[in-house]
Amino acid sequence: NGNAGFQQVLERLESDPVCQRLSLKSFLILPFQRITRLKLLLQNILKRTRPGSEEEVQATQAYDALEKLIKDCNENVQRMKSTEELIYLSQKIEFECKIFPLISQSRRLVKCGELTALDFNNLSPKGKVTSRPIYLHLFNDYLLLSRPKE
Repeated sequence: NGNAGFQQVLERLESDPVCQRLSLKSFLILPFQRITRLKLLLQNILKRTRPGSEEEVQATQAYDALEKLIKDCNENVQRMKSTEELIYLSQKIEFECKIFPLISQSRRLVKCGELTALDFNNLSPKGKVTSRPIYLHLFNDYLLLSRPKE
């Protein structure tokens, strides 16, 4: 999004009749769609093979290999999504001092959200309670509390 030249080239390519007005995203998704269709095809082949035959053994091996491939693909997609979340978060959060690197291969964001912190000010005569928003970022190895920049 930040590179105007890339955006122009991408728009020109996507509008080309050869691409059938499909977006880049649709071309990136195609291999995953094909893999899942292959799984359905192999399931149908397994239904129609004779039990105990060599064809059934080969189809079962192919099915198992395809299942492993699909599982690996899904895990890699989740890992990339997690890394993208960490990159986005590291761009939003400003540390007063760098305590630890936010982006790590093993770190994942588990949950995040806004909370309200209540400050009980015992010094005021009325015991006034003030509130302010804070953000909780739960990672698989850290808990980070942040507040909006004032």
